[in-house]
Amino acid sequence: MTESHRGAARTEAIMRTTLELGQEIGYAKLSMEAIAARAGAGKHTIYRRWASKGALLLDSLLSLHESSLDYPDTGDIVADLRTQIYAAVDLLGSPPFGPLYQALIGEAQSDPQVAHALNERFIAPQAEKTVARLKAAQDQGQLSPAFDLSLAMTILSGPLYFQFLITQEPLTHEYVDRVLHALFTGMGKAS
Repeated sequence: MTESHRGAARTEAIMRTTLELGQEIGYAKLSMEAIAARAGAGKHTIYRRWASKGALLLDSLLSLHESSLDYPDTGDIVADLRTQIYAAVDLLGSPPFGPLYQALIGEAQSDPQVAHALNERFIAPQAEKTVARLKAAQDQGQLSPAFDLSLAMTILSGPLYFQFLITQEPLTHEYVDRVLHALFTGMGKAS
């Protein structure tokens, strides 16, 4: 096995261990030392790659989702949003992603580096995908040409994050349908 393959295998083992241990004991009790011990890696190996457990958790969570949150483009914006948002709420509703993502957002409130990385590597790219899909629909005449697409993205995600983080009620497909209906009542083409 080459050095780069060993390094990749070690990185994967550390990230997998982070998710497993985080799910078992929770983010608050998770430590770099515990991750190192279970993964069979030295602490210095982990700290060389990740400055904090928040940074390690972010990489670990991002390794789970890959491109599973890409938008389809069937020509029906509501159906495509529904498909993508259903996938997102299913991901958020299942361990280890959901509970650990909640913890990561909490960590981002006190760690500016984690906040920046989370925004740059996950939130902003997802927002850009949403706006791009809405723009394509607008260009196809499915949406009002005057509607603010960045605001539409915020309106779409705001209720989901509110329920996920503040009220901590389960995100359901029915709730997604209600959000989409409310948004598209105001964003539809003028009659």
